[in-house]
Amino acid sequence: MNGATVRARRAGWHRSAVLAALMLAAFTFNTAENLPIGLLELIAESLRVSVPAVGLLVTGYGVTVAVASVPLAHVMRGVARRHVLTTLLAALVVSSVVAALATSYWLLLSARLLTALAQALFWAVLGPVAVGLFAPEVRGRVLGALSVAGSLALVLGVPAGTWLGRREGWPVPIAVPAALGLASLLTIAVLLPTSRPHEERAAYGTRPDARRFGTVLAAGTLSATGAFAGFTYVVKFLDDVSGFEQTTVSVLLVVFGGACLAGVTITGAVLDRFPQGALSTAVAVQAVGMLGLYAAGTERVPAVVFLALMGGALGPVFMTTQNAMLQCAPGRTDLALAANSGSYNAGIAAGAALGGLVLRLAGVRGTFLAGGLLTVGACAVLFGARVLCRGASPAGRSHVEVTGPPD
Repeated sequence: MNGATVRARRAGWHRSAVLAALMLAAFTFNTAENLPIGLLELIAESLRVSVPAVGLLVTGYGVTVAVASVPLAHVMRGVARRHVLTTLLAALVVSSVVAALATSYWLLLSARLLTALAQALFWAVLGPVAVGLFAPEVRGRVLGALSVAGSLALVLGVPAGTWLGRREGWPVPIAVPAALGLASLLTIAVLLPTSRPHEERAAYGTRPDARRFGTVLAAGTLSATGAFAGFTYVVKFLDDVSGFEQTTVSVLLVVFGGACLAGVTITGAVLDRFPQGALSTAVAVQAVGMLGLYAAGTERVPAVVFLALMGGALGPVFMTTQNAMLQCAPGRTDLALAANSGSYNAGIAAGAALGGLVLRLAGVRGTFLAGGLLTVGACAVLFGARVLCRGASPAGRSHVEVTGPPD
């Protein structure tokens, strides 16, 4: 075996190890974000606060990510990605330890907001770093791997954390992300090369297109708003409308998470070949799932089918919009991804608020009708943009090929 072959294999191993560390970091951040959902009552009882107050640990987190993503990405745009990622993971480690040791609600909330600030920037730099390690033709599969890791947080991380919290107390699962984040931090610090951000392979979109950028941003935001207008109240829907027992509802939430995992796995396999079709399909399937729950959710079998369809679309929607940003970003991809993550989280917060309003006015079935109609609106945005694009002359289109930073 000659020296060139050895070096090539070593470089391939380094890339795979860094990707594995980034996948672990994605799993850890998503788990840390959603852990309080399963620990609400335990935390409320321990810190002597109300359950809605503990709920702010989740909603405040999402609002922070929505507001901080673009400003943080702009401020850190000139810092080497290895330094950024290790700093963000260090913040995750510290905030998780502080949260686990918190003896007051306000200290716990402060630690959560620190984690949220780290996550706001993490999603902006994760994609360009990960796909930049590999050839452009496999970018979809790389994003698929990251999305699978993130989805595992809902299928594995949160249920395991909930079980551990009930067995050992809520601080124990809250501290676990510190250990996972430290493992990712050490791997990235050792193996990820230091390079200037604008010189990285995925620093700029492959086909910059300001119109497409705006279309994807609008469709993703509408889709997120629609999804969480209903999903926020899915437990109440399955209980009150579908008539499932509480123990069965817990199983159905696992089914929902499994469908999400299956969706991102399948979408990741075809994303490189059908990037635009994958996005449109994911949004359309979400609309079918939500409207199907509204129309037929009173029957148990259709309710399970449409719930699985909704779950199978939820993860792929975000993944396909992230992939689109790597293609159509009119400037730096990290800023485009930050805008996408921020708008998506804004959609989550808006959806939860809208769902609460509809719940009071029209009942829990109405939340899925409203969410489904918003998702249909996202489909209309994508379809209308495609029609306009086909009608435009080649000279009038706004995209150009870019293979590196502009001169």
